[in-house]
Amino acid sequence: MSPVRAIPSIDEQLARVSRKDSVVATMAERSEANAKDTTQSYSKANLNPIATHTNPASKPGVTFAAQDKLPKLPIPDLETTCKKYLAALDPLQTAREHADSERAVAEFLHAEGPELQDKLKQYATGKSSYIEQFWYDSYLNYDNPVVLNLNPFFLLEDDPTPARNNQVTRAASLVVSALSFIRAVRKEELPPDTIRGQPLDMYQYSRMFGTARIPTDNGCQIGQDPGAKHVVVLCRGQFYWFDVIDDNHDLIMTEKDVALNLQVIVNDSEQTPIHEAAKGALGVLSTENRKIWSGLRDLMSKDEGSNNSDCLNLVDSALFILCLDYTEPQTSAELCTNMLCGTSEIERGVQVGTCTNRWYDKLQIIVCKNGSAGINFEHTGVDGHTVLRFASDVYTDTILRFARSINGQAPSLWASASPDPAKRDPASFGDVNTTPHKLEWDMVPELSTALRFAETRLADLIQQNEFHTLEFTHYGKNFMTSMGFSPDAFVQMAFQAAYFGMYGRMESVYEPAMTKVFYHGRTEAIRPVTHESVEFVRTFWGENPPARKCETLKKACEKHTAITKECAKAQGQDRHLYALMCLWQRSIDAEGSDGASTNGDGGSTNGYSSPVSDRDPQSSIGSPNRGSMLSEDGSVQSSRSPPRGQQHSMPAIFADPGWDRLNNTILSTSNCGNPSLRHFGFGPTSGEGFGIGYIIKDGSISICASSKHRQTKRFIDAIETYFLEIRKQLRQTQRRGTSQDKQASRAREAEEKRPRGQRLKSRGRVIKGEDPLAQQARDGGSSVASDDELGGYGFFDAGMLLQALKAKEEGGDRPSEKVVQRREVGKKLRLMEY
Repeated sequence: MSPVRAIPSIDEQLARVSRKDSVVATMAERSEANAKDTTQSYSKANLNPIATHTNPASKPGVTFAAQDKLPKLPIPDLETTCKKYLAALDPLQTAREHADSERAVAEFLHAEGPELQDKLKQYATGKSSYIEQFWYDSYLNYDNPVVLNLNPFFLLEDDPTPARNNQVTRAASLVVSALSFIRAVRKEELPPDTIRGQPLDMYQYSRMFGTARIPTDNGCQIGQDPGAKHVVVLCRGQFYWFDVIDDNHDLIMTEKDVALNLQVIVNDSEQTPIHEAAKGALGVLSTENRKIWSGLRDLMSKDEGSNNSDCLNLVDSALFILCLDYTEPQTSAELCTNMLCGTSEIERGVQVGTCTNRWYDKLQIIVCKNGSAGINFEHTGVDGHTVLRFASDVYTDTILRFARSINGQAPSLWASASPDPAKRDPASFGDVNTTPHKLEWDMVPELSTALRFAETRLADLIQQNEFHTLEFTHYGKNFMTSMGFSPDAFVQMAFQAAYFGMYGRMESVYEPAMTKVFYHGRTEAIRPVTHESVEFVRTFWGENPPARKCETLKKACEKHTAITKECAKAQGQDRHLYALMCLWQRSIDAEGSDGASTNGDGGSTNGYSSPVSDRDPQSSIGSPNRGSMLSEDGSVQSSRSPPRGQQHSMPAIFADPGWDRLNNTILSTSNCGNPSLRHFGFGPTSGEGFGIGYIIKDGSISICASSKHRQTKRFIDAIETYFLEIRKQLRQTQRRGTSQDKQASRAREAEEKRPRGQRLKSRGRVIKGEDPLAQQARDGGSSVASDDELGGYGFFDAGMLLQALKAKEEGGDRPSEKVVQRREVGKKLRLMEY
């Protein structure tokens, strides 16, 4: 049993490892072209492994092949960044407010700005990215509960085979597919993510499994066991574990074996009354304030080798957590709530909801009693687009494996496959424990008391939030593109129009753009509120003709697309300004402490523009001159701002009220998903705002909105009303037949041009088709290219399933290796008892 080790900071890793390429050489070799060439040096089978799972010539190494060739994240020009900042701020301000912000920016450019820019360039020399360590710090220094504040969720579509939508069968299927994905990552056989042939950064995949967020007195750390080979199963708040892969990363259990284990676990968990089991549901502690949770972990692990210490290490080092819920949520909103934070249900004064059946410091696969499944993930090291690839491949593989059970010639998603566990020599498995064990914690009084208080606090948090969903099926991506719009921009305008229709004002909106075309790239902030969007919203709600409304919508969407492209090139303003603010804060910290360095690795502020800054419901707090980290009661936990009497004036740009106005996100939005997902979402990032996760599919739009009881259902209804109204406006202005379907046959054109006398048969009444726009809304006609697919995370094409079903297979097995023996922890369950 390997211990979970804290992962060094990014910069520490780079300092320890003597890279083959020096900084200068790296600069020369890093480029999009070199990264693309490196990826394309692999065969088509390596880059698209469908049906090659028995190919003995499978060439590993493709996953991270282009990593060192990816270009570094560029540091934008300072003046350009400031211009973009003012442009993003202008639509949210009055003329007087904007004049004040312009003066603050001008002062910044003539005072601290150039010096901070030089420091940032110096700091970035030799670093993986100028923003990365600041980014990690902002997550890891976050002190409030991660549930509802940091962790997002995915709700998977149901298994298309109804008979497989029972809990044990669905869970076993998802586990086996997840293990196949893990195997592909560890053997470096997973093809890299690409966009238009350009490889993307794959670093985050190395952080997904066997990883845990571990709280300490000084912020959290990311711990990882790179040799992890077991999973932990939570059922009715009780903990179980068993091994699932060997040291060669090959699967050691068939789907039937996994299903047997899971059924044994479900049966065993039911032996303990749920009211009694709730007293030991220690997963609730992962929802606590991070410092409180740190103290409790110290209590549990202070005696190395003790039962509690070993149990805790098993949970931390697990590949992932599988949560088997006993409830059956019926509506989309109930399912989304269950996947994000669990249910809160009090019986006889005891919490029996599924909120006790979670461990939020790790990646979790959640399966309900009725087979509904989802994923909740710890967000520090991975972004939504990374977990989306995992979810999509897992969902696809579950279908393909079922297809192979019907037709053995059906293809596989993986470049190679594990040897059949049923045919292996038992000695080849090494030291593995395939029989489930139950972890039995020593519930000392301090833990029992802390558990009760943590549960009460969690129940409060759940009750403070509400969730509503919209599954809009009237049209989707196909209709939007047929009208000449970027789908993401089209939906973003819907959010602004719906909000304005309810409140009569424009507020700050946030959308992430993926920057994984760069080495260790993550996201840049898109600011969707522009002069063009304001003009459209006001025009839409005014007494204006449809043509005028559609014209302003077109301009607003074009502007949004242009901004999105800039952000995807890492040329936005938010991350750049945040890095400059962090460096300024470091310089202040260095002056106030001995031995501190402005080039160190700690000390990220929680000022706005950080990934978690707008998560605090107290929107008036957050910029560094007001305290950098606050607990839920509003007390300063770790202020990184100078005392009021200290003679350090904040740079004017960060002290200006405009900084708070832009970064107090009222509509926090994210586009992440594909047909494998039913919904995607997260909690509200502001006490007076909405959290909006959305998925744009070919013929539908899925939206999950959250807020702290701010008329969420009414807001969802307003969005739906807008979608229907704007379609009406577009139809009134679009001329019949002007939108040509590029996928349609041109035989109709030939028929129209052919002289009537040459037609062999013309008897019968001609059946005229319906309005072309209505037809295109269903059939997917498009007069423009598809969305640029850079806004948000919705850039993966899950149409690969159709491609998979048409593919042919070839392939081979992989050998196993010798493993070391481990001690058993927990009570061993007897399979023969069930």
